[in-house]
Amino acid sequence: MSTAGQGPDLPPLGASGRLAAFFLRNQLTPLLATAGLLLGFFAVMVTPREEEPQINVTFANVFVPFPGASSEQVESMVAVPMEHVLGEIAGVKHIYSTSTPGLAVLTVQFEVGEPRTEAIVRLYNAIYSNQDWRPPNLGVLQPLIRPGGIDDVPVLALTLWTRDPQRGSGELGKVARSIEAEIKRVPGTRDVYTIGSPANVVRVQLDVQRLANHELTLGEVAAALQGANLVRQAGSLVGGNQVTPVQVGEFLADRDEVAALIVGAKGGKPVYLEDVADVRRAPQLPDSYAWFG
Repeated sequence: MSTAGQGPDLPPLGASGRLAAFFLRNQLTPLLATAGLLLGFFAVMVTPREEEPQINVTFANVFVPFPGASSEQVESMVAVPMEHVLGEIAGVKHIYSTSTPGLAVLTVQFEVGEPRTEAIVRLYNAIYSNQDWRPPNLGVLQPLIRPGGIDDVPVLALTLWTRDPQRGSGELGKVARSIEAEIKRVPGTRDVYTIGSPANVVRVQLDVQRLANHELTLGEVAAALQGANLVRQAGSLVGGNQVTPVQVGEFLADRDEVAALIVGAKGGKPVYLEDVADVRRAPQLPDSYAWFG
């Protein structure tokens, strides 16, 4: 209820209301606002800026071969001991390990901001100065270290797939390589590569009946292929103050060379590989698959 000449009754102000009312009536409020604005401009001017800031994000993959061992043996004899060794390195943030038959892969990720060169040196020192982690006389080979950084992390990944069951990875690989060529033309691109595309190889499919007709065995054909696809250093020639290396043999380069390879003789005539086998260019058989969707 209000009386004549007076406004309605207002609820009492709380602490925040009284503070706001104080600044609304205080003459220092414009001065404080101006000082805050000037400090903001000053902070913008003195804060270092860079168009492409270089951030040290260092990691490395450590490959440890263990030929003939199962994944369980690789994990217990290689991956776990190596994790203990790598965990003692200063500046390491995470360690991941993958154990497969015959190989252990350990990924070491350092703290953001760790200098790349110093971090890799510490990693090398830790691995090669602690050789006693390897079980003796079991066939564990020397570790291979492959450093990486922020530039090795892809910023764009494309997955190609098709609903057509008649088209395989070979056709998708051709499309991927054409896309790769177009992306490389974009200014500023650094590395563009295709993963999972099978390489084109010369596929030889032997015919058992034709082998028997020419009185050849599988071992004889395999030996002929290995002997023809061989390059050796046969010494060197010295003369005229120069040393010229002599190389014997050459590698098989295309389908026609493989098909024309002589693998035997019958009735005084040479037997070519294409006489006992189907030789054609085809995509390499995949050794792994990826499911999408």
